[in-house]
Amino acid sequence: MRIIIQRVSHASVTIEGNTKSAIKTGYMILCGIEETDFSEDVDWLVKKVIGLRVFNDEDGVMNRSIIDVEGDILVISQFTLFASYKKGNRPSWLRAARHDISIPLYEEFCQKLSTALGRQVGTGEFGADMKVELLNDGPVTIFMDTHNKE
Repeated sequence: MRIIIQRVSHASVTIEGNTKSAIKTGYMILCGIEETDFSEDVDWLVKKVIGLRVFNDEDGVMNRSIIDVEGDILVISQFTLFASYKKGNRPSWLRAARHDISIPLYEEFCQKLSTALGRQVGTGEFGADMKVELLNDGPVTIFMDTHNKE
C-alpha cells in the first residue's frame, strides 16, 4: 500500500457537485493499493499514521500527533499512486489492485483508522470522479509505502 499524507487546515471531497466529506485540521490521505497488499499492510499504516508527530507543539516544533491535536482524517482512494511511466508518456496502472482486492482493503484501512482515531474518518467514494480540495498546512506532505518502509 502507498499513502500520501498531507497535513491540512481543511479538506473536502465533492462528487457530482455534492460534498461527500469535509474536515478541518488534520490529514488528507491519498491511498493506493496493489495486488500484493494484505491486512498486515493496513495495520502497519494505521499505526504509523496515528503515531506520526507532525503537528506543532507550544514551541512550534513538530511534536504532536493527530490524536494530540484532536484532528480529523479524510481518506481518498487513489489508484494512480501505482502509475508506471517507464515506457512512453501514457502511464500504466497494471500494479494497482483490482476492485475485489482494493475495495475491502480500503474499507479496512478507513475502519481501522476510525477506531484508532476514536471517531469516523471522512471518505470519498471508491471509483467515483472526485473533486478534492485542501489547504496543505506547512506544507507538510509525507509518502509511505508498506513495501519500502523507511
